[in-house]
This record gives sequence, structure tokens and C-alpha cells, in this order.
Amino acid sequence: MNTPVSEKPEIALVPAGDFAQQRRTPVGKVPRTFAAFRHRNYRFFFAGQLVSLVGTWMQMVAEGWLVYQLSNSSFTLGFIRFLNTIPFTVLTLIGGAVADRLDKRRILLATQTVSMVLAFVLAGLVYTGVVKVWHVAVLAFLLGMANAFDVPARQSFVVDMVGKEDLMNAIALNASMFNGARVFGPALAGILIGLFGVAGCFSLNGLSFMAVIAGYLAMRLPERAAPTGPQASIRAATVEALKFVAENRILRAVMLLVAIVSLFGWPYSVLMPVFARDVLHVGATGYGYLMAANGVGALAGALTLASLGGQVKRRTLVFVGVFGFSLMTFLFALSRNVWLSGAALACAGWFMIVFFATANTSVQIRSPDLLRGRIMGVYSLSFIGLSPVGSLLAGAVAHATSAPFAISAGAVICALAAFVTLRVVPPQTPAEVAAEALTMHP
Repeated sequence: MNTPVSEKPEIALVPAGDFAQQRRTPVGKVPRTFAAFRHRNYRFFFAGQLVSLVGTWMQMVAEGWLVYQLSNSSFTLGFIRFLNTIPFTVLTLIGGAVADRLDKRRILLATQTVSMVLAFVLAGLVYTGVVKVWHVAVLAFLLGMANAFDVPARQSFVVDMVGKEDLMNAIALNASMFNGARVFGPALAGILIGLFGVAGCFSLNGLSFMAVIAGYLAMRLPERAAPTGPQASIRAATVEALKFVAENRILRAVMLLVAIVSLFGWPYSVLMPVFARDVLHVGATGYGYLMAANGVGALAGALTLASLGGQVKRRTLVFVGVFGFSLMTFLFALSRNVWLSGAALACAGWFMIVFFATANTSVQIRSPDLLRGRIMGVYSLSFIGLSPVGSLLAGAVAHATSAPFAISAGAVICALAAFVTLRVVPPQTPAEVAAEALTMHP
């Protein structure tokens, strides 16, 4: 439900009482690392997403290998990723506004169904032997459109499942789930590509969506209250969220730093097929294991973050994460040894997830409930929406110079951005810390 634009939203908590009772099912004593599993709906969410994400990572690896085989071009790799994410860039703010207006579960069921159909279509094209680069490009573009509505709804749905008390733990567990899938998905994809080709990966990804759809259907959620009073237009509602972010110095700084890392640092993954085949000479199986090494590190980082809880200041975690990620990706760009490259990728994954998961938590903690979908739309734009430009830029730079130069230059830019942010944006004042504590523990 939206408030009129003229009203200034206040930080509101997820309602207690009946809502909390329906959201949580006692499961005995749960270790702090897995505190979010106290919530029944989150357990269904986690199980379904885990299966689906393994399939998603298999498809990402197989798609990159397929495109590079068809085109033999690092620029084309970047261009396909550009087409996959440019609809997200254009539509994610609208997706955030829709998430604040409509039932989030219904949005997610629709987007996951569309993604499943697209995976099966790609598998069919490969099985019949007619697949072309432009087929992959069109399907990637359509998947990006679905993701523009899926990601803001899914990000803002987490607090509905676990509340703010377990929010950071749930976000860290989400990251562990995402990166646990990164461990198994790419390695499995590398094996399957060698044995059966890429079509099997696409088919299994399509089947994996059934798990997450079943998880959403199994949830018990309270009836969503119907909107009362006039609602602002999508444009006005989006402007309201952008204004709120712009006026909050911490939100503003986090969004900018996430955007820079996503633009210049994250595209290293787009060029991984180039490193696997032409720099390290390890082939498709080695490509899968390099991606898995990155996922192992990220999984370890997520579990570390889930175990830490609130013991370490988020500001510290953010800057440790971004500086460490920059250093490790720079080392990976310089390496010509597959074992050193794998170790650097594992460490980069650890630091990357510490940075992104902490940034996500910081944004959600400071988001009013009535603006959460839209603010997560802004965050998603910074986190994912700028990656098409980054992917296209990385592909172009790698084509003009080399893949190692493209990645090392991006790492330097991320480190410089973090240094400037560290010097320019001071820590929270005691009054700001107190206000945040009241939000988490009223």
C-alpha cells in the first residue's frame, strides 16, 4: 500500500500480533547462524530458492560457454550480458513501485513462471540444433524484463517473512544460499557440458523453477490489506523513494558505492570464459571449477556474516569487503596459474558477499515499510541495473586491450571509490545510532 506523495513516511515496523504468529513457527532452539529458519515461510523460501539457484547458475555458465563457442568474441559475451540486464536497468524502479502496490507473492509466482518457460525455450533451440547468438540475445532480454519485477519484490519480501530482528541473518543466509548454488551449479555445469552439451543445463534449470514455485504456494501469509484512499502515480511514487534516498546520507553513500562496484568490479564474471580458455587454458571443466571456487569463497563469507550477526559494525564490514574484493580481483587479473587464480577468486567471493550483503542490510534497515519495495528497486538498480553498462564496457575494453587489463582496471576504480567514500562520509553520529537501535528493537 502506498501513501500519498505529500505524506512524509516514518520508519514503521512489521506488525506484531497475528502477523508475527502466522509468520513464525517454533522449531526449537536455533543457532544464531540460522536464526531466520525459525520462520516457516522462510524455510519454504530457502528450500525452493536453493534448488532454483543451482539451476540458474548452471544456465549462466552454460550460456556463457555457448555464446563464446558461437561467436568466439569477448565483446559478444559482454553484449549478451548487456541485453540481459538493460531491461532491468530501465524497468526496476517501476518493478519496485509495483511491489509496493500488489501482492508480492503473486508477482514472484508470475516472474518465476516466465523464467521457467524461457529456460525450456532455450533448451529446445539447442536440442534442435538451430540456436544462434540472436536467439540467446532475445531470450536474455526477456529474462531481464522478468527480473526487473522479480528482484525488488523478492528483496522486499524478506522482511515480510522474518521481520527486522532476523533481517540481517536472513539476508546473509540468502547470500549463503546464492553462493552455495554457485559452488555446485558451475561445477555441475562444467561436467554436464563436457558429457552432454549445454542443452542439459538449460533443461535442468527449467525444471528447477518448479521447486521455488512450490515453495511460494506452500507459504501461509496473512491477507493483504486493500489500499485505502487515492494512490500516487507510479512516477510520483518512484520520485518519492528517490527523494528519500537522496536525503539520507548513509543510504545515498551505500547506493553510490554499490553502483560503482557493480559497474566496474562485478563484470569480472562476464570475462571468465576468456580466462578459462585463452588465459589459463583449462577448458569448460576448468571454467566451471573457477566459478565454483568463487562461489565457495562467497558461501564462506555469507556464513561468516550470518554468524557475526551485529557484533561487527556494518561500516567496518562494508569497507573491509570492498577493499578486499578489489585486491583479490586485481590479483586474479595478474595470475597465470590456475591454482592461484582459484584461490584469488575464492577470496574475492568472500569479500564480495561481505560487502554486498552488509550493504543490502543497511539499506533495508533504513527503509520505511511503505517505501521498501521502491527503495529496494533503487538498490536493485545500483546493484544489478548498472551491470549491463559494466558488462558492455568490460567486453569492449577486453576486446581492445585484454581481459586481464579490463579486470585489473576495474579493481583499481573500486578501491579508489571506497577510499573516497571512507574519507568523505563520516560514521554515524550517536543520535543516528540510537534512532537505528530503536527501529530494530522498539
